[in-house]
Amino acid sequence: MPTELFRQGSHLCLMFSNLTQEDGEAVQSNQFLLVHGATGAILDPGGNLAYNELYLGLTRHMPPHKLAAILASHADPDIIASLDRWMTATTAPVYISRIWERFAPHFCKPGKTVGRIIGLPDAGARLRLGQGEADGFELWALPAHFLHAEGNFQFYDPISRILFSGDLGASLGAEPGQTVTRLDGHIRHMEGFHRRYMVSNKVLRLWAAMVRELDIAMIVPQHGAPLAGAAVPDFIAWAEGLACGIDLMSAGHYRLPA
Repeated sequence: MPTELFRQGSHLCLMFSNLTQEDGEAVQSNQFLLVHGATGAILDPGGNLAYNELYLGLTRHMPPHKLAAILASHADPDIIASLDRWMTATTAPVYISRIWERFAPHFCKPGKTVGRIIGLPDAGARLRLGQGEADGFELWALPAHFLHAEGNFQFYDPISRILFSGDLGASLGAEPGQTVTRLDGHIRHMEGFHRRYMVSNKVLRLWAAMVRELDIAMIVPQHGAPLAGAAVPDFIAWAEGLACGIDLMSAGHYRLPA
């Protein structure tokens, strides 16, 4: 069953977190369904392991032909490897960084993505999804480049005040269905991942300055548990001070193998 992150009126945010468990061989990942009236969007739909249950979850809330968008934070397999099937099952366009818009078709059979991939500019955008006043809603694509992908976006929902943060904020070994409100005991699930997957402290500091301008109720990553309450500002401060990626590299990491 999905975790209900937010519900108010006709606006609903759901997280699917247990669709990719394949005897521990596949990394745990979260997929998201945002519903607004008779339409909605899927965020980071995942690979083929996640497709069937996510599609059934979609049909419980809207007809697939009403889906307004498929949003991809970047182009990793755990983000959009199921794209071929979504291109068949829906008519929704795919929003992804313009860096990846010519790579995404490699997940699909020839011709399936023609006219359906919308490349997001590096500066991001405020996306108006759906039709009309009743069904239309807005999501913000926020630049999060090199956290960890070269072309990378996070998505902010101004109604729920949820920041869908992609790999930033990811935790390994934490229970996805349990929201974290105190960061102290949670850092052990995040630190190793962030030191390896985030590119540098410089981009983390730039990101922190940007998101402090937002009113954030939750930070929900693509792996592991959501963050809420005091954990939100504490995570931003922790990330801002983290040495990672190229900050940690030295000549010892670039030697010919013995």
